[in-house]
Amino acid sequence: MTLVAFVDSFLWMIRERTLRARQKLVGKLPITGEILRGSLLERTIRHTKDCPKCARGEGHRVFVLTVSYAGGRTRQISVRRERVPEVRRWLDNYQKLKETIETICEINHDLLRPEKTAAKRGGKSRD
Repeated sequence: MTLVAFVDSFLWMIRERTLRARQKLVGKLPITGEILRGSLLERTIRHTKDCPKCARGEGHRVFVLTVSYAGGRTRQISVRRERVPEVRRWLDNYQKLKETIETICEINHDLLRPEKTAAKRGGKSRD
């Protein structure tokens, strides 16, 4: 086996391993509609008068989903207390999906790199 053939074989093995790693990540993608982008905030609201709880300084805990859009626009959505665990799970699904997609993109960047042996074979590489 020549050195060029060995290097080609080695590069082919690396490419196959990279493709398998990418496919494994694709298989882990949470294929679900249960995703949310944004941040879940907990706030305390205090009324100005006629509320004994607020008069004691306790206030009322509320949860708000805040989503930012291009152009600086922000949307806030009130979330009922019983839906907070669900919203947290959906936000977590979004983060996992985003991280996995970023990893797959990095793998694809590696796959786009030209093979190093192409220049050694016959002079200039052509696009």
